[in-house]
Amino acid sequence: MSNRLEILKTYKLYINGSFPRTESGRYYIAKGAKGQELGNCCLASRKDFRNAMVAARKAQPPWGERSAYNIGQVLYRIAENLESRKGEMIELVSKEEGLEKAKSTQIIEKSIDRLVYFAGWSDKFQQIFSSVNPVASSHFNFSIVEPMGVVAAICDPNSRFLGLVTAIAISLCTGNASVILASENSPLSAITFAEILHHSDVPAGVVNILTGKKEELQSHFASHMDVNGLILIGEDFNITELEELAAGNLKRVRQWTLEQLQNNAIESPYTLKSLVEVKTTWHPIEQIGGAKAGY
Repeated sequence: MSNRLEILKTYKLYINGSFPRTESGRYYIAKGAKGQELGNCCLASRKDFRNAMVAARKAQPPWGERSAYNIGQVLYRIAENLESRKGEMIELVSKEEGLEKAKSTQIIEKSIDRLVYFAGWSDKFQQIFSSVNPVASSHFNFSIVEPMGVVAAICDPNSRFLGLVTAIAISLCTGNASVILASENSPLSAITFAEILHHSDVPAGVVNILTGKKEELQSHFASHMDVNGLILIGEDFNITELEELAAGNLKRVRQWTLEQLQNNAIESPYTLKSLVEVKTTWHPIEQIGGAKAGY
């Protein structure tokens, strides 16, 4: 009988297109549903969160200025790469979430399909939510959608892989950058997915993934003045407390329940609308010889 100790892989953070260790040096051992030790995971600190926010804020403007068609291409590329590593991800999700292979297969395939779904919406939702508005004065009046900016998302311990992928897909589709705290119970699949993002044409800093404890970081996510929107994935949150913290800069707070994530209720252009701003522009009309002309 061998006395050899298995060397567990260390899963690092994903910040600004690289995989740093947490600046705090802390870690925890991720365990599967049956109690087996699966890997070492970083316990992200407030400083790690600030570093991720700096990266996201810098990366968002050029990402938001990309064509909607190109954003759709990148989302589809992520889906392609997730499909190519489907077997690996199914096995990982099975271990983390304690699911039968058939159920894990369903989750991964739903995650792939969700990426493709929002890739399809990337160049269409603008037409639905933009408009030309009637006005009584000599003006054209247009309302158009723009990215919100930086979206932060927190996965509760029960939300798992599908919630993480959904938050990333919707943030990318709307031209936002994101900082996401992965589920404490499913960190390995989150960082493995970061490896997929890293090779899927996603610019550095557009998606940042942290692992750690929700109780330590959620107040910083909610109160940070450079976060424009906060997504709470799951039900294990004190919504009132987080909304009060978020009120400091009037950031929007949205909660996605596990039921919404599972039954496709989240697959709607109105979910995209919750992460964009509507800008209205007034354009004067010059009267030339009895005819109206814009200038």
